[in-house]
This record gives sequence, C-alpha cells and structure tokens, in this order.
Amino acid sequence: MIRNNHNRKRSYRSFLLPLMVLWLGVIVSCAQTDKSDTKKTKMEINKLAAIPGVAVATFGNGCFWCTEAVFETLEGVYGAVSGYSGGTVKNPTYKEVCTGRTGHAECTRIYYDPKVIGYAELLQAFFRSHDPTTLNRQGADVGTQYRSVIFYHDAEQKKLAEEILRELDASGAYPAPIVTQVVAEETFYPAEDYHQSYYANNPEQGYCAAVIAPKLDKFRKVFRDKLKKQ
Repeated sequence: MIRNNHNRKRSYRSFLLPLMVLWLGVIVSCAQTDKSDTKKTKMEINKLAAIPGVAVATFGNGCFWCTEAVFETLEGVYGAVSGYSGGTVKNPTYKEVCTGRTGHAECTRIYYDPKVIGYAELLQAFFRSHDPTTLNRQGADVGTQYRSVIFYHDAEQKKLAEEILRELDASGAYPAPIVTQVVAEETFYPAEDYHQSYYANNPEQGYCAAVIAPKLDKFRKVFRDKLKKQ
C-alpha cells in the first residue's frame, strides 16, 4: 500500500511538473514590463505592406506566439506580425491585454502572396491549427484575449470565412459547434518588439517547448505540401 501511494504521488508530480512549467512561462510573459516599444515592428510592417501585390489576413486563435510560428512556415507568406485587435483601448500594452479588460484579442496579421497561397488556404490553416469550438480558450490559455476570431479586411474575405465556417459546422468536422467570430478588422496594434518571432528567438522557453513545438510539428505533418522549402 505504501508503495502504491508513493507511485501515485510520483505520477502526480510527473503530471503536474509540465503544467507548472507551462504556466510559469505564461505568468512570466504577462509580468514583463509594459513597455510598448514597437519601433522595429512598425518598420517591418511598412516594409511588408510595400511589397507589390501583397494581401493581408488577420487571425486570432489563441496565443499569438503560436499563430505567428504556424503561419510563417507556409509558402507564399512574406511575414507575420503579432498584435492586438478588436478592443476598445488605444495602443494597449501586452500587460493590459493580459488582464482581459481591454477587449482585444491576441492576433496575427499575415502578409502573403495571393498568387502563391489563397485566403481559403489560410482559413484552412487557421481552423486546423487550433480548436475553434472552445469559447475564449485555447488549452491552458484562458480569457477573451484568446478567443477564436477572423478579422476580415474586405467583403470577399468575410463571405469566404462565413461560407467555410458554415460548411465545417454542417459537416460535423468538430464534436461541438464552432464559436469562431467573424468581424471586421478595424484597428490593429502591433505587439511589442520582443513578441515578434518569439518562438524562433526563444525555442527553449517553457511555453514554446511545451506548447508551440508540438503544435508546429503536428501542423507541418498536415500541411507538408504547403510549407516553405528549407
């Protein structure tokens, strides 16, 4: 009996440790300074927006570190910028958005070549890279800032997003109804510079190793024909 209790305690610790590492990464990131240094990011946005024929898509599907890492692997994507949209506070900081009181969603603005990858393919990647049936939550990330949302930029994007959403719901592809919002993209605020390319710059960070790396591996297997050539 003593041995069994010991084994249960050891099993519990082995289960709890990864969760502690995961939450520690989230807590540390939210507790970081609220400096809103976006100078480098704004320069990058101007550079991407100036590419001839570039198109733009904006998605929120949980932590933007994950979203950015996923979409930047796709052929035809020039770059992805993490930021905030859908809220009521101007120029929010990450610390403010983490409270859930600004109304913003963590999201990623994607700059892409529509001749190489279409909006429908980006929507496919969006739905396959998160759970669109969980309201204001993705895994251990909980709050309205982690809601599933498509910020459309024009009538065509809106129409396509709503059509695909209806088709997925009707097909029974998910065990529960899709809760993804489809709303107009009004103001996009780029996240602080240290958030950009976060996974690429911090692959060993607890959250990156425990959450993003496995998600990225799974995504690459599903979309291997759509990935950038190494």
